Amino acid sequence: MNWKTISRNVGFALLVSALFMLAALLIAILDGEDTAIAPLSISFLLTFISGIFPFIFVRKTGAISMREGYVIIVLSWLLSFVFGMLPYVLWGGPFTVINAWFESVSGFTTTGASILEDVEALPKALVFWRSATHFIGGLGVVVFLLLIIPSSSPMRLRLTNMELSSLSKDSYNARANETVYIFSSIYLGMNVLAFILYLLAGMPAFDAICHTFSVCATGGFSTRNMSIASFGSLPVTLVTMFFMYASSLHFGMLYVAVVTKSFKPFNNDVFKFYTGYLLAGTLAVSIALWSNGVNHSLDSALLDGAFQVLSYTSTCGLAICDNSTWPMFPSVLIMVMGMMCGMAGSTTGGLKADRVLLVFKSLWVHIRRSLNPSWVGEVRLNGKHLGDDDVEPHVLYVAVFFMIFIISILLCLAFGAENGNAIMGTLSCLDNVGPAAGSIGSLGNYNLEPTMAKFMYSIDMFMGRVEIYPVLAVASFLFSRKSR
Repeated sequence: MNWKTISRNVGFALLVSALFMLAALLIAILDGEDTAIAPLSISFLLTFISGIFPFIFVRKTGAISMREGYVIIVLSWLLSFVFGMLPYVLWGGPFTVINAWFESVSGFTTTGASILEDVEALPKALVFWRSATHFIGGLGVVVFLLLIIPSSSPMRLRLTNMELSSLSKDSYNARANETVYIFSSIYLGMNVLAFILYLLAGMPAFDAICHTFSVCATGGFSTRNMSIASFGSLPVTLVTMFFMYASSLHFGMLYVAVVTKSFKPFNNDVFKFYTGYLLAGTLAVSIALWSNGVNHSLDSALLDGAFQVLSYTSTCGLAICDNSTWPMFPSVLIMVMGMMCGMAGSTTGGLKADRVLLVFKSLWVHIRRSLNPSWVGEVRLNGKHLGDDDVEPHVLYVAVFFMIFIISILLCLAFGAENGNAIMGTLSCLDNVGPAAGSIGSLGNYNLEPTMAKFMYSIDMFMGRVEIYPVLAVASFLFSRKSR
């Protein structure tokens, strides 16, 4: 294991965090927030020194192995969590060590679950730092590193293939070196556009930049206790809904559509399946809200239903209503819908619509074959034949996902979490949705959850964000070394 190579690459990830800490510090100074200046100054110095140290004292080395690539990915995320919690811990207030850890992990993984009962009591600089962690995590800690590695470098090729799921690269002909720039340009372009539209919708500039970071990363941190509902603005609500949807689509598909000025990229099996899934879910939730008297008019039920379905399915987690007052059916339905989440190649978490569609198609083919052994059928996606070797890894991923889901629930129950919160909280965090139902619903928080349950939820967030396999790979390396 070449720890020199690992340390240099992980160091760059920390420098990215230090840059945004510096921006938050400048906000604190300009806004005269005395309580935030010291925590952010100390956090910036510690993060910057830790990040720059390998560049000063460690020589630049060559290519990386597969093991080193996985270690770079996992350590970049974990150390970002650790240094990202420093501003919270040093500021104090509701931020115990576990609460600061939870908030940091939730920010970087773009989960949006929070322990804060009063967001508006925080200094603006800390509110900005929370939102900035969404921006960093939405693009990906390692993707920032890939942007500065020369395109011809073997390290770029290997890390690209490890950081970006193979699902996100299917159906688009961009080379691995181009994929990073395609994803980055769409992500940054969406942030600029969202910020402008929020301003035009009447949102104050500070709120606009924080919500831009949140919605484009499909995060969920807001500057207000009542989230989007606090603005009481239909234009703000509609802008948020548009970007929750756009951010849950494949960035490669959006890039091709923009470059070619054509709607042909949307003639895509996964896109049709995902959009149809959203429309059906919105209709079911809206009718349930209207028929149960939660909303007294069908149009308000449609707005609340569409927003919350988009929020959970895109894993964004912003809110315009409190789903803790909803009947059981729509509350559970949006949680189940959030399990699938958006398309691969987006900033969403969860299983991804691509995998779910592949599993359904594979299941249908196997049922037909079992009923009629002579029937010759195949799994096809976007007109392409997929063999068992193409489908099997994704079916296996779904199986591993549910194994971790069950184990996490059992551990949360053992740690003292309430039955409903253990199930819903685990599902929400593993899917990177953030809010769940009940006391941890769309306008609730995780503050009263047991300490060890919060830690378990944070592990679920991390596993969901990196898509499980890198964490399992590094764990297997460590255990294999110990067993020698």
